[in-house]
Amino acid sequence: MRRAVALRLYAGLATMALATATGVVLTMPAASAAPGGPTGYATQNGGTTGGAGGQTVRATTGTAIHQALCSRASSSTPITIQVEGTINHGNTSKVSGDSCNTAADKIELKQISNVTIVGVGSGAVFDQLGIHIREASNIIIQNVTVKNVKKSGSPTSNGGDAIGMESGVRNVWVDHVTLEASGGESAGFDGLFDMKDDTKYVTLSYSILRNSGRGGLVGSSESDRSNGFVTYHHNLYENIDSRLPLLRGGIAHIYNNHYVDIHESGINSRAGARAKVDNNYFEDSKDVLGTFYTDEAGYWQVGGNIFDNVTWSSRSGDNNPAGPNPQSNTTVSIPYSYDLDGADCVPGIVSQTAGAGKGLKVSDGSCSPQTPDPTPTPTDPGPTPTDPTPTPTPSQPGGTNLSIGAGSDGSGKASGTSYGNVRDGDMSTYWSPTGSTGSISIKWGSATTVSKINIREAAGSEGDIGSWRVVNHDTGAVLASGSGAGVITFPQTSLRKITFEITGSSGTPKVAEFETYAG
Repeated sequence: MRRAVALRLYAGLATMALATATGVVLTMPAASAAPGGPTGYATQNGGTTGGAGGQTVRATTGTAIHQALCSRASSSTPITIQVEGTINHGNTSKVSGDSCNTAADKIELKQISNVTIVGVGSGAVFDQLGIHIREASNIIIQNVTVKNVKKSGSPTSNGGDAIGMESGVRNVWVDHVTLEASGGESAGFDGLFDMKDDTKYVTLSYSILRNSGRGGLVGSSESDRSNGFVTYHHNLYENIDSRLPLLRGGIAHIYNNHYVDIHESGINSRAGARAKVDNNYFEDSKDVLGTFYTDEAGYWQVGGNIFDNVTWSSRSGDNNPAGPNPQSNTTVSIPYSYDLDGADCVPGIVSQTAGAGKGLKVSDGSCSPQTPDPTPTPTDPGPTPTDPTPTPTPSQPGGTNLSIGAGSDGSGKASGTSYGNVRDGDMSTYWSPTGSTGSISIKWGSATTVSKINIREAAGSEGDIGSWRVVNHDTGAVLASGSGAGVITFPQTSLRKITFEITGSSGTPKVAEFETYAG
C-alpha cells in the first residue's frame, strides 16, 4: 500500500505567538496529513485525516491544548496541535467556547472532529492525565506518552484509561504512542486503550502498551456489541495481565504485534467477536488467544503466528483457550491492503519502530524500519514511491449469481424491508428480520446445484451478523455453520431452497444480498 509522505513538522514556522499564563500557542502554516499516513480500519469509512489542511499550533500545557480547540471557528474546523513538554493536572484546566467542550481533569476531545495531536521537540508526556474521545470523529493522536492514569486514589483522570473512546466515535488513528501504567486495578489503574458505546474504524499502530493489569477492551459489557472494525499492528504488549484486547462483538484485525510476559490471557474474543490474527509473535506468555471468563463464544482466524514459550491452561467452563495448537474457527475478510512482516522478524521490527520518540519509523513488509520522507516542495516533487505488493484479501466469488431471477422468502421481515431485496443486485436495499435473529431463503422452481453463498451486509451494518447456519431447506440438513457475514462454502448440493439462518447478532442485521453460486 502506498504510504503518504511525511509532514514536515518544523518547516516554515511562523513567529506569531500567543503567550498565556498556562502555556504558549504558536500560530503556524497549514499542515498536511500526518507522517506515514493512516493504516488499517482507520482508512475506511471515508478515511482519517485529522487536522490536515487546517491551522497548526503548538501547546506546552493541557490548558493550551484546550484553548487551541476552543479558538477554532467551529467544532469541525481542522487543527493540528503540536505538543511539547509534560501535560498534567497542574497545567490543565477547563476552557469554554462554542467549538469545544473541555474538562479540567483530562484532555477532552468531546463533540468535535478533524483534530491531530502530535508530540514534537523533546517529547510530549501526559502524566497521570488521560485523553478522552467522546462523540468525536476524524482524530489522530501521534508520538506521545500517556502514563499512570488512575481511576482511584489521587489524582484520578478519564476513568483510569490512558486513551478512552465512547459514544459514537468514528475514525481514530493512534500511532507511535507509549501507553503505560504502574500496576493493575488494585493499584488504581484501568485500561490503556478502551473503546465502547458504538466506537468504530480505529487503528492502533506502532505503539507500546506495558506494565498494566488491562491492555484494552472493545465493548464495555456483553451487551455492548456496537463497536468494531479495529486494527492493531506493530505494537509491543509487555508485562500485562489481560485484555490484549478484550473483544465483545465486532471485528478486529491483529497483525505483526509482539506479546511478551502476558500473565493471564491475551486476545480474548468473546460475545460473537471475530478476530483475524496474522503473523504475531507471542513470547513467554500464557493463554494468548481464546474465549475467557464467559460462556459466550468469540471466533478467530489464525495464520503465520509464532508461539515461543507460551503455556496453555485446560479448557473448562468459561475458560476456552485456543491452544496449544490454535486453529481457525471463522473467516474474516479484510477490506484494505496491508504490509505483512514475517512473524520471525516481528520482535526486531517492533523494537525499532514502536512507541513515542522513534522518529515515526514504520515497516513496509520487508522487516526493516523505514523513515518516511518529508513532503517534497512543489519545485522538487521527488521520485514517486512505488507500491509494495499488498497482502491479498479474499476475492468475491466468480461465476453467475444464481439468486438473480430466483424466488425468496423468510421467517419474517422488518418494516420497510423485503425478501426480494436480497436478490435484486442492489446493495442499497436490504432485508432485516423482525428482531435480532431470523432466516432468509433463496428458492428455485427446480433442483439447482449450489456450493457457495455470499452474504453481503448493508452499508453501516457490517459486522452485525453473529452466528449463523446454512440449511438445505429440502432436507433440513445443515450445510455449514459459523459466525459473521461473507463468503461461505460447502460441498456441492442439489436443492430447490437454501436458507441462511441468523442465530445471533449485535443488533438488527441487514442482508443486502444473498448471492448463490454453483462453484
